[in-house]
Amino acid sequence: MEGADTEARSRAYWRANVRTVLFCLAIWFVASYGAGILLVEPLNAIQIGGFPLGFWFAQQGSILVFLVLIAFYAWRMNRLDREYDVHEP
Repeated sequence: MEGADTEARSRAYWRANVRTVLFCLAIWFVASYGAGILLVEPLNAIQIGGFPLGFWFAQQGSILVFLVLIAFYAWRMNRLDREYDVHEP
């Protein structure tokens, strides 16, 4: 019976991990491809520091979003590890 419980917890942990990865990939896609390529013309109507917003997303914004996503993923995975008791001692 314990083996079935452990397997169910492992599956739940894996589902939570995959949800986190898919969430991060969706945000990254929207920031880099969506804002930097697909929506560049409407975003270029907005200026930040003298630069069009679409240009800013293509050059720097997607990189900054990626760095924030790395920090979020590390934080979220540490939290999931503790929640499912698979964290490092």
